[in-house]
Amino acid sequence: MARNKDTDELVFLPLGGSNEIGMNFNLYGFGPAHDRKWIVVDLGVTFGDQTTPGVEVILPDPEFIEEYADRILGIVLTHAHEDHIGAVAWLWPRLKAPIYATPFTAFVLREKLREADLLEAAQITEVPLGGTIELGPFKLELITLTHSIPEPNGLAIRTPLGTILHTGDWKIDPDPLLGGPTDEDAIRRLGDEGVLAMVCDSTNVFVDGHAGSEAEVRAALIPLIGGLKGKVAVACFASNVARMDSVARAAQAAGRRVCLVGRSMIRMASAAKSVGLMQDLPPFVTEAEANHHPANEILYLCTGSQGEPRAALARIADGTHPHVSLGEGDHCIFSSRVIPGNEIPIRNLQNNLADRGVRLYTERDHPGIHVSGHPCRDELAEMYRWARPQVAVPTHGERRHLLEHAAFARDLQVPQQVTPRNGDMVRLAPGRAEIVDEVPSGRIYVDAGVLTPENGPSLRERRHASYNGVVAVSVVLDGRGRIASGPQVRALGLPTDEDYPLDEVLEDLADEAKEALGRLKGEQRELDDEIETAMSRAVKKASQRIWGRRPVVETTVLRI
Repeated sequence: MARNKDTDELVFLPLGGSNEIGMNFNLYGFGPAHDRKWIVVDLGVTFGDQTTPGVEVILPDPEFIEEYADRILGIVLTHAHEDHIGAVAWLWPRLKAPIYATPFTAFVLREKLREADLLEAAQITEVPLGGTIELGPFKLELITLTHSIPEPNGLAIRTPLGTILHTGDWKIDPDPLLGGPTDEDAIRRLGDEGVLAMVCDSTNVFVDGHAGSEAEVRAALIPLIGGLKGKVAVACFASNVARMDSVARAAQAAGRRVCLVGRSMIRMASAAKSVGLMQDLPPFVTEAEANHHPANEILYLCTGSQGEPRAALARIADGTHPHVSLGEGDHCIFSSRVIPGNEIPIRNLQNNLADRGVRLYTERDHPGIHVSGHPCRDELAEMYRWARPQVAVPTHGERRHLLEHAAFARDLQVPQQVTPRNGDMVRLAPGRAEIVDEVPSGRIYVDAGVLTPENGPSLRERRHASYNGVVAVSVVLDGRGRIASGPQVRALGLPTDEDYPLDEVLEDLADEAKEALGRLKGEQRELDDEIETAMSRAVKKASQRIWGRRPVVETTVLRI
């Protein structure tokens, strides 16, 4: 149907989290195209890898919605995982919209806002579990789900053009240990009322069956920990409070005190206790206190299950942790999965621990010590049976996940499927659901605490240097432009061999630079920029011939 710019429309616009896992940033708009009101659902981060040297945190780019910041009615957070709330403190100053969250998520977010000196400016409205929020044409109801963190919520978003079920992250856990089970009745009621579209988690769409229950993990951890001698360390995600609780109770059953190792472990335990969780456990001991307990009476609950270089477990593995050490006769349990992309750092971490004589336990050799927090195919099918949406909009997945999810929804007789990429605006109503526009989307890197563009010059140069090395050239000229000293050449990150030692290579490069300077005449020799360009080109060309690489070449001209 033809679009009328004066007609109210209901649109969904992902700016993060579609075509990738992580960095969730979703927008819903209502109104005519020239005057929409917006709500933001989640504002998360993703993390750097080998392709982003020096960058640990990556944010979604809010360029599009920043232009309409005065039309944002609210930022609604589904739960407290970093890929759903981690960008709030970075990007809130650009959006300046009210924030809504349940108590646990609000506690975690306040700590982030306090660190960013935004706590007073970015005030948070706490919403009770099962509560409602009214934001202009959007009437939101929080629906209790289960996931790997306390207080995960789906959102029933009611509008004059239809109701959307935004699932956030979820699974169906009949016994989540902490918090209530999935509110099946609420979802069925939505289905009875009529769900226009379900925007749904796709993480485990390729996995058959069910994700499994936290109760099953507890049942596996208690006998495993109870049968071990020596020190025991358990690595898990700090946000999985139910897992922390299970480990603590397994330690208690084995006669061990628990020591939390890592700031995020301590922060999440505080957040859990603030909402009434983990109240009936023995007090945790500090790292200093743990050293006064016999090895058989202590369990370390550690951050760093993904091999993060600055996390507690990595420092324990390389022997640099100031208070905690593991060695021969000790044990480390990885109660977590390997997130794709982290295989190499996790393998290195585990090898370092093994080299110290630590015995390792992973879900591969000890099934049952970890379960996913995301729905497998049987759970997805169940959710579709409850909600019965007219449109399936897969999100929270790479391209292959979204396309498989759409095909699965088609098999389940969902009438329409749309698989947007970040930046694709989906009109959900009126008319058939379809992508109607594409807006700017992208990433912002947090580089040494500074927000930089995704393809900014600093990271391009760093990548180039990391792959090709660096050559530094310097020359000193007198007042008449003649060489007083040099050229001197230094190289970083470039190979050498016995047949052509590095000293000889550098001398040859210096000769190339000198010849390039000698070819400059007249005014060219008076301009430092001309000299630097000529010498850099000559050295880069020679480097290509010698090494088959084009290193970063930095040339400095000094005059006396």
